[in-house]
Amino acid sequence: MKNKKNELLEQVKIGVIGGSGVYNIEEIKDIKEIDINTPFGKPSDKIIIGTLENIKIAFLPRHGKGHRILPSEINQRANIYALKLIGVQQIIGISACGSLKEELKPGDFILPEQIFDRTKTRISTFFGNGIVGHIGFANPFCNELRNIVYDCCNVLNIKTHFGGIYVCIEGPQFSTRGESEVNRKLGFDVVGMTALPEAKLAREAEICYATVGLITDYDVWKQGEEVSVEKVSKILHKNVENVKKLIKTVVLKIAQRKRECECKDALKYAIFTDKNYINKTTLNKLKLITGKYL
Repeated sequence: MKNKKNELLEQVKIGVIGGSGVYNIEEIKDIKEIDINTPFGKPSDKIIIGTLENIKIAFLPRHGKGHRILPSEINQRANIYALKLIGVQQIIGISACGSLKEELKPGDFILPEQIFDRTKTRISTFFGNGIVGHIGFANPFCNELRNIVYDCCNVLNIKTHFGGIYVCIEGPQFSTRGESEVNRKLGFDVVGMTALPEAKLAREAEICYATVGLITDYDVWKQGEEVSVEKVSKILHKNVENVKKLIKTVVLKIAQRKRECECKDALKYAIFTDKNYINKTTLNKLKLITGKYL
């Protein structure tokens, strides 16, 4: 596989999208960076590739190195396309989030089962411009992948909540108290800014995807414990070691997994456009995504 620069791209099946520090795992060997162009522009940063126990993994800092990209500015299409281009079939998305329930404590992990979209300005599909696609998204996260991650968290004694609803807001501002209270009344469990459209695009690309939520705060509903950048940063730094341990354990497990989930064939019946009317320019742009079917 080659990118626009005609450089031969290494094939890597496991990807991790997250913040700084995750790829600084001591056991990761042969680390290098690759610069990829996509039909949707440049990803957030260079993709970092390394080897763990002879398994190649790819890391992509979602906000770019130094955390310089707002949640709404992230080129999610380029990020997912670039990972697909190098062969990634499974993605673990590391995402900071705020708790909307007392029992979900800062420092805990959560593996949400559902997601609710409150974003406003983000492009959430590869389709359009002459090709219409409608994927099934009733189960937004790969349940097979979630189960493996949860088992690994238990082995590592990381306090992890299995299930719940992640509500994704536009940001970059934190919620108002009114918004936080409404989200609680609607039964949402955690609130974050980055899991969408990441999860939607991964499904369109037929990549298994699961979010690991790092609970950093109680949003703003709990008097005296309102979210702040200082609190979020403090909890995140404390959790870096747990994240590293989790990735090391998870990679070994999911590398052995045979994909039998709905993710791998998500586009099988999703493309509605008559082949006689498909825009050829768009078709060429989406060849990596739709080539299996068109």
